[in-house]
Amino acid sequence: MSSKVYCIAQFLPKAGQEKAAFKLLQGLEANTLREDGCIQYRLTRQIASPAATGTSFPIVFNEIWQDMKSFEAHNQRSELAAFFESQCLSSDGLIEDWNVCVYSDEPEDFDAPKLA
Repeated sequence: MSSKVYCIAQFLPKAGQEKAAFKLLQGLEANTLREDGCIQYRLTRQIASPAATGTSFPIVFNEIWQDMKSFEAHNQRSELAAFFESQCLSSDGLIEDWNVCVYSDEPEDFDAPKLA
């Protein structure tokens, strides 16, 4: 049974704050990559492509966590809580809106082997 958790955390900066928001979010990478359960934590920005015309928020973290316990522990870190409080929830923050979702890579009724 796969225990990995995949997270897509999207951010919509306030108008004119795209570069500042990206730089601020980049600051979260170093400490997060030190977490034991963090497999991948990569900040990306949307770029234009004729083959990818969907809509999304322009700044996205692509995350892979060892398991749900590791992901939940990450979300309890004071640095992350302070970011959401000051930048997402505060009217003075750089972030207009955000969307954080988690995913599993196995089907809902996966017949996982039982390991001894």
